[in-house]
Amino acid sequence: QGQLVESGGGLVQAGGSLRLSCAASGRDFGRLVVGWFRQAPGKEREVVAAISWRSVSTRYADSVKGRFTISRDNAKNTVYLQMNSLKLDDTAVYYCAARLSADGTLTYYASYEYAYWGQGTQVTVSS
Repeated sequence: QGQLVESGGGLVQAGGSLRLSCAASGRDFGRLVVGWFRQAPGKEREVVAAISWRSVSTRYADSVKGRFTISRDNAKNTVYLQMNSLKLDDTAVYYCAARLSADGTLTYYASYEYAYWGQGTQVTVSS
């Protein structure tokens, strides 16, 4: 299926914005459900957002609703996570994950449901 490569992380002040990108290689990107997860030091990995491959369904963790937006451009084999109004608690390594799905309307919210993972990109929010 290929690789997932995240980019766009960095250091930003609280209240600022970042846009993460997840670029996928392979021929089946258009049938991949993609999720963003994050893991802060000493904490478990948690889901942030997910998007179906037809882009008709999105889901967000309560902690990021209204601040983060997940989107995808299937022509570019890329999924984005726009993060606005960043908080100190958003500091973490962010991972994108993907899995094939026959149903273009489904999203998945548990890490074990995803087969492919990127290497992660660090997001650090400073005060």
